[in-house]
Amino acid sequence: MRDTLPRPLAAAPRHRANATLFLRRWLANPLQMGSVVPSSPVLCRRVAELVRREPEEYVLELGAGTGVLSRALLRHGVPPERLIVVEIVPSMAAWLRETLPGVRVVCGDAFDLARSLPPEARQRIGTVICGIPLVLLPIERQRHFLQSVQSVAEGRGFLLYSYCVTSPLPWRKLQLQAQREAWTPWNIPPASVWRYTPAG
Repeated sequence: MRDTLPRPLAAAPRHRANATLFLRRWLANPLQMGSVVPSSPVLCRRVAELVRREPEEYVLELGAGTGVLSRALLRHGVPPERLIVVEIVPSMAAWLRETLPGVRVVCGDAFDLARSLPPEARQRIGTVICGIPLVLLPIERQRHFLQSVQSVAEGRGFLLYSYCVTSPLPWRKLQLQAQREAWTPWNIPPASVWRYTPAG
């Protein structure tokens, strides 16, 4: 039988479940999350607009949470079969599998991508997007993250969305080039999108 509920009403239970799951994860481990609220549609759209991908390449999203950015990427034209999302929390990964049909959902560690990612995607990634609050980590842990990204997307760098006013990473110390690509003052809190690429 066709669903006859108006679209906003039909979507309401899923929206509430999404918000509840997000808050539950934040309460369990706030250091894994950059904000107490999911990213706004404006921020997600700005990130999606910055994606670079050849037709045969994948987009890799790290720290997908409840999938608000994942859905923006799909709306922006990334084919489901070319989107890989990595989420370390099993309950969140299960939610993503349920709500993102056709998308490859990996319950794994963004700091060990060589092990987590399917072999066919390695070195075939156009854009890496990071939603992990790297600014909260010590510099050695940040270096470990960079090595993980390099192991599957050599030379590509990554997009990082952050709520810091200035660069969330000490890019010179990490031997990176940094460019703020977008700023969204209407996000709560206001957010920037940074593109980091290996220097030289």
